[in-house]
Amino acid sequence: MNRPAYLTDDAIRHFIQSALAEDLGEGDHSTLATIPPDKISKAKLLIKDNGILAGIEMASLIFKEVDPALKMVLYKKDGESVTQGDIAFEVHGKAQSILSTERLVLNCMQRMSGIATLTHRLCKQIEGTSAQLMDTRKTTPNFRLMEKWAVTIGGGKNHRFALYDMMMLKDNHIDVAGGITVAVQHAVEYQKSKKIKLPIEVETRTLNEVKEALATHAVDVIMLDNMSLADMKEAIALVKGKCKTEASGGIAESSLHAIAGCGVDYISMGALTHSVKSLDLSLKIF
Repeated sequence: MNRPAYLTDDAIRHFIQSALAEDLGEGDHSTLATIPPDKISKAKLLIKDNGILAGIEMASLIFKEVDPALKMVLYKKDGESVTQGDIAFEVHGKAQSILSTERLVLNCMQRMSGIATLTHRLCKQIEGTSAQLMDTRKTTPNFRLMEKWAVTIGGGKNHRFALYDMMMLKDNHIDVAGGITVAVQHAVEYQKSKKIKLPIEVETRTLNEVKEALATHAVDVIMLDNMSLADMKEAIALVKGKCKTEASGGIAESSLHAIAGCGVDYISMGALTHSVKSLDLSLKIF
């Protein structure tokens, strides 16, 4: 599976080094005190729940960062369905290295697998429609790389990664600027002055706002925020493919299929990353 563009080697290395510094500090004293430095062991990643696995590649990179001599034997891959009792991989090498990486590997894989599992389940509900399920920026600080990566592993689509890669004019921007037309004009002028080209998305709350956003001829995506199904259908008819549309705002799992049936291009759900239950995994030396 290809990595998304934001998952550069430098970004991943920075995350791993920061996370290890947080966890190891001056040293894993419990391990250093009880395990001989030359002790060789092996451990298995035990699946204790049913779901979609995510974070295998991340685990490999963590092991390599701590001890390049650690060797993994893979039985499962990212995006694969797993059931309780499965073994995802084995890792062989110095016991000290395995024990000092155990928690970071599990923290990443458990949360990433939980996100991938939820994303996969929700994507299944809109199969056969033209809509794509997207995440949001409602992510855990300093863990966004992994959370958005997990969404893609689960079959979802990433929204903008951060504030710098898209101009998203939400209700607060619009209200302070004095309306959609003014806000979009300012966004266009800003991009010209900075010599940048970013997609522009506008949040709309009413059909009149949809019409106003269309009239600017400068919007790439119109967000339909907390609209009824009837209003969404009418909004899609107004847009007529002139730009992309995104349904957003308090969307429940039970309403996903109906919303997708309105003809929207995207459905964004913050719950993919902010309200997910981690998959139960365990790393056991044997």
